Amino acid sequence: MKKLQVLSVGGGSGGHVTPVVAVMAELKKQHQTVELRFWCDKSFAPQAKKIIADFDKDLYVQTVIAGKLRRYHHLKWWQHFTIPSVVLPNIRDAFLVGVGVVQSLIRLIVWRPDVIFAKGGYVCLPVGWAAWLLRIPLVIHDSDAHPGLTNRLLAPIAKSIATGVSLRHYNYPTSKTTYVGIPIDSAYQRFSPPEQIEAKRRLGFDTKRPLVAVVGGGQGSKQINHAVATQLHAILPHANVYLVSGSTQYDEMRSLTPQDDNRFQLKDFVSHGLVDVIGAADIVVSRAGATALLELAAMAKPTILIPSKRLVWQVKHAAVYVEAQAVVTLDENRFDDDGDKSLAKTIVGLLKNKTIREKLAQRLHRMARPHAASDMAAILLRVAKRRR
Repeated sequence: MKKLQVLSVGGGSGGHVTPVVAVMAELKKQHQTVELRFWCDKSFAPQAKKIIADFDKDLYVQTVIAGKLRRYHHLKWWQHFTIPSVVLPNIRDAFLVGVGVVQSLIRLIVWRPDVIFAKGGYVCLPVGWAAWLLRIPLVIHDSDAHPGLTNRLLAPIAKSIATGVSLRHYNYPTSKTTYVGIPIDSAYQRFSPPEQIEAKRRLGFDTKRPLVAVVGGGQGSKQINHAVATQLHAILPHANVYLVSGSTQYDEMRSLTPQDDNRFQLKDFVSHGLVDVIGAADIVVSRAGATALLELAAMAKPTILIPSKRLVWQVKHAAVYVEAQAVVTLDENRFDDDGDKSLAKTIVGLLKNKTIREKLAQRLHRMARPHAASDMAAILLRVAKRRR
């Protein structure tokens, strides 16, 4: 059998990389001989390489020069052309996109894959345009209920489009668009009570106490981190806390949180072992990233969502899950008040009401899409086969 060559591209957050790993694993299951490579943006490369290495330490990872268009919802369209701090970076990054296209063209001529899987992030734009110029089939996956600019630009040239939520949220051509959900690692499954206790033990926590896991995304969340730091004293009497701060804020959070309290643990980034962290938790506090939501749904975790006010797609994701009564949400604007205790009050309130926690877990679990990775791999194989 001829070797299948697949290039995956994504970056900007773990939510663009962990689904790629899940699809890669399925490709290896569904095709006897496959060569896989991964490209990402430079800024997220360290975290992406950790995630990829946990799957296959020998998998070829490269960075691509790329740029993004800065658009701010609090500005009118014309104001984006009048503010130097917006205009100048946009001009620079437009140039970087052009450089990225040339860079991608050269690489794709040297190593020509059968299909390119663009998972998301602005790094996909120059690679997608280069693929179109070389007539290499492109497949995109859009996780977000609010399609981003990169995917909207690539959609007309894509051979196939897969979505993370139902098609009613998109304007993509239905003839080439499929709702698959979001590919996640098959390890994300509901823990039994004994498995949850064992996971707490592995993490080093008292297995008899509740555990709250706070995960602000691959880059961390400054607002959530500081809310935890200022309200930790109100949470620890009721539960242990595991905080993933993000690497850029780790040192600051070390100075703001206790490092000698066995009820609290601080981590900068978790590429391997996040399943244990979520599985051990009794409550998870999270951003509203699309991938994170499907991981939490698969594990049936009572969840408090704090969507980023700067990211409209997170607000829309949260709205979808609130409509299903599957999560509790908090407005991060409240965290700007130094005296705010809303996070601690919400956590303690859920800890005291087992019935509500169980209902949230059941409703969230109904939204899981366990076959997303295998369905996505099947689409890639089908598109690659057409080319051959």
